Amino acid sequence: MKQTFNLFRHVSWIAIICSMLASFLLFVMGAAKTYSAFAVFALNKIPPASLAHLDTADIAISYLIKSLDTFLVALVLFIFAHGVYTLFIANKEDENKQIKVLRWIKTPNIGHLKNILAEVIIVILFVKFLELVLINFDSISWDILVLPTSILLLSIGLKFLGLGQIENHKNDNKDK
Repeated sequence: MKQTFNLFRHVSWIAIICSMLASFLLFVMGAAKTYSAFAVFALNKIPPASLAHLDTADIAISYLIKSLDTFLVALVLFIFAHGVYTLFIANKEDENKQIKVLRWIKTPNIGHLKNILAEVIIVILFVKFLELVLINFDSISWDILVLPTSILLLSIGLKFLGLGQIENHKNDNKDK
């Protein structure tokens, strides 16, 4: 039975490969949005009608915020792919012998991976809120407060879940 589960873990390659391909695609899309910011600001490219009420600097900032959002999602997919690889594919004995290139992405358990993903989702929502405020600055209404309220509630929920707290307590105990 143990060998069956050991072989079945290789199905996670599907998630790893698809996440890496999606991450690459989002990096390209983020670069295209960054180019659009330069094109509007420096090359006087005509902006879309939805952004025509803004001046060129604000349109460029809007594109840069959108590219930041896209890059964040790309990094989340990259971290997810690395986390799934670390948790399900990597052999722990071989990993200790190799040079660790991505030391900053430690994924000791699935809870830690979920915590990283949840934190980045909150940051992405905050960036979306900034984008909405920038684009609709002249016509801001009370219903725009739904997004920051959601961000606050998600943050409080993440704090109460304490997904990353288990590892932090272990590290605190090691230091004593």
